[in-house]
Amino acid sequence: MVKKKVPATPETSTAQVPTPDDGLLGWIAQGSHYNPHTVLGQHLLPGHPSDETRITVIRARRPLALAVTAVLPGGQRIELAHIGHGIWQGSHSLGLSDYVLDTTYPDGQKWVADDPYRFAPTVGELDLHLIREGRHERLWDVLGARFLAHAGVSGSVDGTAFAVWAPNASAVRVVGDFNGWNGDSHALRSLGASGVWEIFVPDVHPGMIYKFEILTHAGAWVTRADPMARQTQCPPETGSIVGHSTYAWTDQNWLTARALNQAHTAPMSIYELHVGSWRPGLSYRDHADQLIGHVNELGFTHVEFMPLAEHPYGPSWGYQVTGYYAPTARFGNPDDLKYLIDRLHNAGIGVILDWVPGHFPKDEWALARFDGQPLYEHADPRRGEHPDWGTYIFDFGRNEVRNFLVANALYWIEEFHIDGLRVDAVASMLYLDYSREVGEWIPNQYGGRENLEAISFLQEVNATVYKTHPGVIMAAEESTSWGGVTASTESGGLGFGFKWNMGWMHDSLEYIHVDPMYRSWHHHDITFSLQYAFSENFILPISHDEVVHGKGSLLAKMPGDHWQQLANVRAYLAYMWGHPGKKLLFMGQEFGQPSEWSQERGLDWWILDQPAHQGLQRMVSHLNRLYRANPTLWERDSDAGGFQWIDGADNGRNVVSFVRYDDDGNALAVVANFAGQPHNDFVLGLPHAGEWVEAFNSDAAEFGGSGVGNFGSVQAYDESWNDLPASARVTLPPLGVLFLTRATR
Repeated sequence: MVKKKVPATPETSTAQVPTPDDGLLGWIAQGSHYNPHTVLGQHLLPGHPSDETRITVIRARRPLALAVTAVLPGGQRIELAHIGHGIWQGSHSLGLSDYVLDTTYPDGQKWVADDPYRFAPTVGELDLHLIREGRHERLWDVLGARFLAHAGVSGSVDGTAFAVWAPNASAVRVVGDFNGWNGDSHALRSLGASGVWEIFVPDVHPGMIYKFEILTHAGAWVTRADPMARQTQCPPETGSIVGHSTYAWTDQNWLTARALNQAHTAPMSIYELHVGSWRPGLSYRDHADQLIGHVNELGFTHVEFMPLAEHPYGPSWGYQVTGYYAPTARFGNPDDLKYLIDRLHNAGIGVILDWVPGHFPKDEWALARFDGQPLYEHADPRRGEHPDWGTYIFDFGRNEVRNFLVANALYWIEEFHIDGLRVDAVASMLYLDYSREVGEWIPNQYGGRENLEAISFLQEVNATVYKTHPGVIMAAEESTSWGGVTASTESGGLGFGFKWNMGWMHDSLEYIHVDPMYRSWHHHDITFSLQYAFSENFILPISHDEVVHGKGSLLAKMPGDHWQQLANVRAYLAYMWGHPGKKLLFMGQEFGQPSEWSQERGLDWWILDQPAHQGLQRMVSHLNRLYRANPTLWERDSDAGGFQWIDGADNGRNVVSFVRYDDDGNALAVVANFAGQPHNDFVLGLPHAGEWVEAFNSDAAEFGGSGVGNFGSVQAYDESWNDLPASARVTLPPLGVLFLTRATR
């Protein structure tokens, strides 16, 4: 170590100050040192802690400068001398102090700025410990870009704390529009074995764009977007944005009520939509009035947004995520989305969000090979790549990766007040051989095909959400017969609150597209779901996946002429609302969208000029209101005791009939006639004698039907039928569904 004399000023010490060796200075000057804070910034030289004359050395990187002076709060000026490679050094005996750097350049330009290297880390030891353990439930509070007031020696300074997990990096720099996209002067420090890198940069404010530059072990610099960015540029731009929310929520009453809600025994009918194509051109804020008006008119309890996390490729519909903590900028900033959710809550509408922890795209500027090596993804392609989607699979067994995802679920719930997450493609996570041939996958430690790490992750995220946010729901899109999807984690289940009933969706759609003439041969398709309807807590979906990629719209799936197609849609939806399980309907099906959905264009709203399609939408609205008002249709959705067959084997007449009960024993009979002609004088078994009101008829003229019915009610007598104590003679409309309830006196 070479020592040099530092020129003395009235405030500068004349003591000998050590100067780092030339190689270290060069390393620091290039911004490629793993801990530049050990050289740059201010440091007390060794000595007894009580010695008030201990020397403080200040070093700063100011290449091409003519003169550099550190200015203390009291006005003292500490002149720094150039010691090599653009690094300047000076010392004083005034102790550690806040300061700014006053720099003069040969052309006479002056630049006064704070020094990012004079600040202590913004990430604490406890935070680092929790990150390594995979247990930091508020990860977004310590990683990413956080605008805050950070304390120096005697005061605080506004700026942005940058922190990123990159354990395989040799060095990390932050670049952005605040430094001309040159990170030499903003190299982060390594915080040791945690793999976290950090720097606080004063005067970097919300709205500024940034990325991380990472020096890989192979010696290459790669540029990456921030995995924890809360805001991003609008695609196709890929920069991260320093975000800082100022939104003031007004939905406390909703949140209080939500925490007391028992979702399994409450009504839930969900309107699924793709924000970009519901009404193209609308921002998050623009959606508020129009979406609330439409959903309230229809009577749905919830909306479900297809993924809103940032994604570069629009036709992925959001299912290939690059910014897990950032709402897509296509429709506005994060506070705009909060406004939309807040408005929905204040209108009494819950919000569910599609969440995609199963895979992520290979875009080189995002999560893929983030620090030059597999990090978020499993290193072995037999476990780390999806053959179907050409994407990477998260390494669910790594603590930090699991933490990234669990915290992300909590982030959407806490920061955006989301009421539920629907987890996409759960089956792809559960099975190691998902879409793989023999030899393309590795068995687990017990020789099985189950992905034990993914199972553990799903159990953890579900248990954590339900523990920390009562009333929030977790729903699985799981397409196999995996047992215990909605069983508790304590009993070995996955711990979801609900499971999409994909079997019901596929079987019932297979049945309804068959011409009524041949439905008797397919009767099992419409009744089979009731053999397992109470094995899980189910949601019955008619989702976006069923009306795209050549499958046609729901209306187009129906046989017959246009009137018959609409009648089939009415009967199908009414049967769905009568069937045990919560409900989900994709946008456009409420009015009989004629064409297949495409994210490239809006819905066929023009079809509502036709009275028949107005009638279908009117029926959906009526169904939802009847549904919400009748606990028989939702209170015992997951309880086999709340269901009783009337006749599930009447395939000759294409009729399915059953009774739903609530906790108080009130009954509602559902009778579905999927034949193309009416059944007159039809004998229907019922649990009680007396008058039964025709509470709903999908063939009503106001819904566009033929108006066949029972003039408002039927009379049941003590004449046993189908093992039920009473029976009535009813008229069943063609392609129609009836709901019958006991008359109240």
